[in-house]
Amino acid sequence: MSMPPEQDSGPWPVSGARPAALRFLTAAQWRSVGRITACAFALFLVVRWLPTGTNLSHMDFRVVGPGALELCDPANPQFIPVVAVRSPVQAGLASAEAPQLNRATRFTLTLRTASGKPIGPDDLMVAHTRKLHLLVVDPTLQDYQHIHPEPGARAGQWVFTLAPARTGVYRVFADFTPVATRRGLYAAADFTVPGEVMTVLRTTNDEGEAHGFAFTLERPDVFRAGVPAALRLRIESPGESKSPVPLQPVMGAFAHVVAFDEARSGFAHLHPQETDLTQPPDPLRPVLHLQVTIPTPGRYVVWAQVNLGGDEVFVPFWLDVLP
Repeated sequence: MSMPPEQDSGPWPVSGARPAALRFLTAAQWRSVGRITACAFALFLVVRWLPTGTNLSHMDFRVVGPGALELCDPANPQFIPVVAVRSPVQAGLASAEAPQLNRATRFTLTLRTASGKPIGPDDLMVAHTRKLHLLVVDPTLQDYQHIHPEPGARAGQWVFTLAPARTGVYRVFADFTPVATRRGLYAAADFTVPGEVMTVLRTTNDEGEAHGFAFTLERPDVFRAGVPAALRLRIESPGESKSPVPLQPVMGAFAHVVAFDEARSGFAHLHPQETDLTQPPDPLRPVLHLQVTIPTPGRYVVWAQVNLGGDEVFVPFWLDVLP
C-alpha cells in the first residue's frame, strides 16, 4: 500500500526530529556559550584577586559598642563629635623639636586602625584633591590652618610643617576617606605651644574682611540645634565701583568652610553646592550656598577658606546655635 505524501507542517518534520545540520549548529552555539561563560568567570576571578593597593578591609574601620564614630556621608554635612566618640583610627602626633610660637615646626602624624594596622597613602582615597586633610585650631579658635601632610618614611606616618600663631594646646583633626569604606572618617590629636593663653573676646558677627574684600555669612535669623540650616557666603570688593572678585577653586571647590564649637569637641566640614567649576558664580558679587546640621546648642566659629587670585584667604564668623 502506498503512503500519502507528507504534509508540510512547518520547519520541522512530522516526527519532530531536527535536521542534523540544525543539531550541529545548536551544539556549536552551546559550546560558544560555554566558552564565553568560562572566560567571563575567569575574568571575574582575575579582577577579584587583583591587588587594590590597600591591605585594609571595611572591618578594620569598625568599632563595636556604644559611643563609636560612624562613617559619615559627605553629601549630608553635619557636626562630627570626634573627641567625644570612639574612632576606629588611632592618631599620634610627635614633633622633631618642641613647638614654639611663630616658628615653623616639623610634625609627624601616625595613623593606625584600632587593631594597630598602619594607614598609608594606598589606604586612602583622594577627596578634594588630597588624600589627607588636617584641620588645625588653637584653644582660642583664632588661629585656624588647613594642612595637607605628605607620606612619611614609615608606614602610617604623615609629615607636615606648621608655624603656630598662638599659645596653648592646639587640636589637629584628621579628615580622610579610606579606600575600604569610601566614606569619610576622622581622628584627632593635640600638641602644646608653651605660653599663657590669652583671653579673647568673642562676639557674634556675620561680616568680615580679608585682602581688601568684604565677606558676609548669611544664616537663619534663628539658628537652632538639630535643624538643617542654609548658609550663604557672599564676597564683594569694597567701595561704590565694584571690581570683579578673583575667586578661584581651592582643593576642587569654590570654598572650604569649617565650623568648630568652643570646646573643640569636633567640627563640620562644608563645601558649596556650586560644584560645577566650569560655571563660576557672579564675578562682581559671588554667592556660595552651603548647608549644615549642628546637633548641640552653643557658640561656634565658622572659618571660610577661599582662593582670591591665587592667595588663600581665611575669614572667621562667630554665631550662636540655640536649643
